[in-house]
Amino acid sequence: MEENPTPSKLKHELGLLDGTMLVAGSMIGSGIFIVSADIIRNVGSAGWLIAVWLITGFMTLTAAVSYGELSAMFPKAGGQYVYLKEAYNKFVAFLYGWSFFAVIQTGTIAAVGVAFSKFTAYLIPAVSEDNILLTFNIGFDVKISAAQIVSIVVILLLTYINTKGVKNGKIIQTTFTLAKLLSLFGLIVFGILAFKTEIWNANWSNAWEMKGMDKDGNILGNLTLATGLGAIAASLVGSIFSSDAWNNVTFIAGEMKNPQRNIGLSLFLGTLIVTIIYVSANVMYTAVLPLHDIATANKDRVAVAASTVIFGGIGTKIIALMIMVSTFGCNNGLILAGARVYYTMAKDGLFFKKTGTLNKNSVPEFGLWIQAFVASILSLSGHYGDLLDMISLVVVIFYVLTIVGIYILRVKRPNAERPYKAFGYPVLPAIYVLMGLAFCILLLIYKPGYSRPGLVIVLSGIPIYFVANYIAKRNGKDEEQTDVVS
Repeated sequence: MEENPTPSKLKHELGLLDGTMLVAGSMIGSGIFIVSADIIRNVGSAGWLIAVWLITGFMTLTAAVSYGELSAMFPKAGGQYVYLKEAYNKFVAFLYGWSFFAVIQTGTIAAVGVAFSKFTAYLIPAVSEDNILLTFNIGFDVKISAAQIVSIVVILLLTYINTKGVKNGKIIQTTFTLAKLLSLFGLIVFGILAFKTEIWNANWSNAWEMKGMDKDGNILGNLTLATGLGAIAASLVGSIFSSDAWNNVTFIAGEMKNPQRNIGLSLFLGTLIVTIIYVSANVMYTAVLPLHDIATANKDRVAVAASTVIFGGIGTKIIALMIMVSTFGCNNGLILAGARVYYTMAKDGLFFKKTGTLNKNSVPEFGLWIQAFVASILSLSGHYGDLLDMISLVVVIFYVLTIVGIYILRVKRPNAERPYKAFGYPVLPAIYVLMGLAFCILLLIYKPGYSRPGLVIVLSGIPIYFVANYIAKRNGKDEEQTDVVS
């Protein structure tokens, strides 16, 4: 008899606080410190800057409270993958899981890891993205910077820690998320105290006059209704990415205590906290920085420019430390949660079989390591940022499909137990679906470069699905034959 048999089930070790910190911690990476510069260049006014963040917050909160019904119905590992499988079929669920593995989760891990490195360079210049360590040619020049190496080291370190059990991951998550929430609240408070009346009045004098700006802050002219809608859609790419990953807590439902209650509450509390912080931070930016300075911030680092105004010369280092804490905690949450999706896919025979096993610490170790491998490759590619822009449309499409799944399941399983029902059903989920579809349509019309490559990534999963499904069925038949023979 084995002394330490391999566990067959995930352990229920996470509570409401852990879930809330995972939601908030996975959402807050580096986006809130950066993307407002691009939003201002797109919409050109303080009012529309805040409106974009409010629209994003409303969409995120609406989706989160809608997911509460699904999480209570299916309190198991895999989250959104499971919801899509139950509402539609394995095929739709696999396309999500494939996109998730190929770029959504792994690309985000890579981007957040490199963001950690870039801001570490403020304190340790040797790890700068400008410090090229290696250059080689594979038909085109590939440059590997110190920032990319540091990103990979952080990804591997956090992956290793998470292979040692979910307790280690939750300690890091809760500690770092609380630290960044407190530091962000502190930055907002000090920013409001540094309020500059003349800047505020100038920024808000024509708050709803939408106009385009270039990277030098030059006004390109007022926007028409059509171009204005395109500008809003382009702006939402950044704000939605900054608010994404809120659904990560659904992936670890198999490790939550009382998941029927705590998943839904974690989704609501985490997204509400982050929405308040994001809107408040942008109000603060407009109180200390002219719109021109927001639009032309060096490398789009609006928070650095604001912090320099608030704290003086030391402001840069303060923000660098904040973003290091923020991105480190964010990546821990992404790494911890992501592997649970591959684990559930493997149980369905649609992913590497070994991914469906747990190590002695009751975590899917193989899934964690292959996730780290792909994220590391994306870190080295230098194109993770482009990939993330491209999959914004894909992410929202799957959110829309999942929320439509609530309506489908109400029809397919009217008598199923629903410990929690979607808030505002059927109106609020429908509003999200309409807003999500409008966002996708506007991107396809006005920003096809953001959308078509993302669709290619999804569609590339179709042949992979049929191969995986064939292998799964073949293995099932072989097992049946083995049972008959034995």
